[in-house]
Amino acid sequence: MRAEILNDAEKIRQSLELLRRRLDWDTAQSRLDELNQQAEDPTVWDDPESAQKLMQQRTQLENQINALTEIDLELEDNLALAELAEEEDDSASLDEAQELISALQKRAERSELEALLSGEADGNDCYVEIHAGAGGTESNDWAAMLLRMYVRWAGQHGRKVEILEEQAGDEAGIKSATVLVKGDNAYGWLKTESGVHRLVRISPYDSNARRHTSFASVWVFPVIDDQIDIEINESECRIDTYRASGAGGQHVNTTDSAVRITHLPTNIVVQCQNERSQHKNRATAWNMLRARLYEVELQKREEEVEANAATKTDIGWGHQIRSYVLQPYQMVKDLRTSVESPSPDAVLDGDIDQFLGAALAAKVGNTDD
Repeated sequence: MRAEILNDAEKIRQSLELLRRRLDWDTAQSRLDELNQQAEDPTVWDDPESAQKLMQQRTQLENQINALTEIDLELEDNLALAELAEEEDDSASLDEAQELISALQKRAERSELEALLSGEADGNDCYVEIHAGAGGTESNDWAAMLLRMYVRWAGQHGRKVEILEEQAGDEAGIKSATVLVKGDNAYGWLKTESGVHRLVRISPYDSNARRHTSFASVWVFPVIDDQIDIEINESECRIDTYRASGAGGQHVNTTDSAVRITHLPTNIVVQCQNERSQHKNRATAWNMLRARLYEVELQKREEEVEANAATKTDIGWGHQIRSYVLQPYQMVKDLRTSVESPSPDAVLDGDIDQFLGAALAAKVGNTDD
C-alpha cells in the first residue's frame, strides 16, 4: 500500500487514541447514558433553563463520541478499499482511497483541536470588537478588512453574525465595530484572536503609491450564561446616549437610541446601536459589559492576564500578534506561533483555521505546563 496512505492512517489512529484519552472514553459513554435518561424524564422541562443546559451537554458529548466512531469506521472502510484496489491494480480506486483518507486525517486533526475547547466559556457565543489604530483612512480600511475576514470565517463554519455597533470612518472603512458571533464553540475558536493585527501594503489611498503600515486591534470575549452572577455597581459606570449612525435615508436614527457604557474602575467601554429602541440597546450593552468583566475574571483564573490596557490603547509597534504583508511580498505570519501563510488573499477571505488551531494548541500547552 502507498506510503502516503499508511502515514495518514497512522496519524489518524494517533489522533483517535489521544481523543479517547482526553475524553475518557468509558466515562464519557456512561455520562451520555446518564444524560439520555435525564432527558427522557418528562419533568425535566419544568425548569426550561436547566433542561436546555442538559440538552446542550448531551448534544455536545454525543457529537464528540459520534465523531470518533465515524472517523474510526471510515478509516477502516477506506483502508479496505485501498487494499482491494492495490490487489486489483486499480490506480483510480487507490487514488480515491488516498484522497478520502487524507480528508479524514484533516477531520481527525480538527476533532483533536476541538477537544481542546474545554474552557469554562469555550462553547459560548462571543463578541468580537475591532478598533482602528492611529492612521486615519488607512487604519479604518484595515479595520473593515478584519471585520470582513471574521464575518467570512463565521459564514464558512456555519456561525451567524449580528452587527451590534459600527462606527464608519470619515472617508472609508470603520473606526470601530462590535459583532456577535453565534454558534458552537464560537468563543473557544476565536478567543486567541485578541490583540493587534498589522497590515503592510501599497496604499490605495496614496497617490504616490507608497507602502503603508496600518494597525487595528481585535478583542474577543464570551457571551455569558444568565446563571453566572457578575456584580456591577452602577454608580461606577457612566452611561452615555447618542444618535446612531447609519447609511442614510430611512436608516438614519432621529433619536438618541445608541448607548455607551463605561466601567470606570477598569475603563472598559461597550456600546450598542443596532436596535432603534434605547431600552434594548441599553440591555444589550449591560450584557456586553457583564461578559467583558467575566472574561477578565477568566483570564485571572487562568493566570494569563496580559496588559489589557496596552492591547486596547496602544495599537501599534511591539504589540501585534499577526502581520499581514501584501507588499513587497505575500505573507501572513502569526508572531506567537510562527505559523505562516503565503496566501494573504485567502486569509483575508476567512481562511484562518491554521492560525486559530496553532494558537489554541499553544495556549492549551502553556496552560498544561
